[in-house]
Amino acid sequence: MPQASLAETLRIATYAAPLSRAGPGLLLRDIQKGEAPQIAEIALVITDIDPDVLVLTDIDYDRDGLALAAFAGLLGADYAYQFAGPSNAGMPTGHDLDGNNRLGEARDAQGYGMFSGDGGIAILSQFPLGEVTDLSGLLWRDMPGATLPPMSTEIAAVQRLSSTSHWIAPVILADGPVDVLAFSATPPVFDGPEDRNGLRNRDELRLWSLVLDGVYGPPPNSFVIAGNANLDPMAGDGLRSAMAAFLGDPRLQDPLPEKATAYWPDQPELGALRVSYVLPSQDWTVVDAGVAMPAPGDPSLLDRNLGAGPHWLVWVDIAR
Repeated sequence: MPQASLAETLRIATYAAPLSRAGPGLLLRDIQKGEAPQIAEIALVITDIDPDVLVLTDIDYDRDGLALAAFAGLLGADYAYQFAGPSNAGMPTGHDLDGNNRLGEARDAQGYGMFSGDGGIAILSQFPLGEVTDLSGLLWRDMPGATLPPMSTEIAAVQRLSSTSHWIAPVILADGPVDVLAFSATPPVFDGPEDRNGLRNRDELRLWSLVLDGVYGPPPNSFVIAGNANLDPMAGDGLRSAMAAFLGDPRLQDPLPEKATAYWPDQPELGALRVSYVLPSQDWTVVDAGVAMPAPGDPSLLDRNLGAGPHWLVWVDIAR
């Protein structure tokens, strides 16, 4: 079993890799067949950066972890410790959330998804993982200071805050654990003037502030927030001031200010945006950090179907 001293450098990364498919079991099928160029490119990106701990977002979940284990087998490092849990994405609510008089559609789920587990999150680690705290069941209405769009009492009684998951996952190191706060928030678009997704996106981010305040148990002393906030503090859609305020929280540090992490070739008017983050607590020394951005002329910049997708892997090296 590997043991890392906190005096050594630990590389933590997040990657919104497009590892979701149109139905359950299809991701495992594609990995096993070995005929999907995009999956191979995603694996190459991860292998090149070689993180010790990786938070994957937009990866389909299956109860037995078969797809995650199969994907981990494509990577050069030994990710013996893996965690994935049920995601709110695709989880039925039994209500017509989008008001189109049809039930059971992707927009009627707790988080957008065509099936249960569609586009969830997962953690791969070269070091043991402790017991994970799952905050994904919290109701949106029960969050202190929540701003909800108009919704019926019946919907508010079941609507969860997390569109996918919010986890606190301890990574066990020789000198003590570091808590990885992993999440993926809803895009703040694809709604109407009620700004349902924009409000939810902001509150999904704000949940971490409440966790650090100790609202949901003892606050973590040593942590790294990692995932896809789907929110740029300076540009693009969404309540940007929330991201700017969060990055200014004195309890954490921002190793990559103003560094873009995604580009959508089919929406060039958006430009490159910063939406994925790895944010260590102040007790860490940031040794290095970067974004695995494709080189100029790489087809990944031109056609999302040829490369590893519109999002780029974000990594940070930390030590004490």
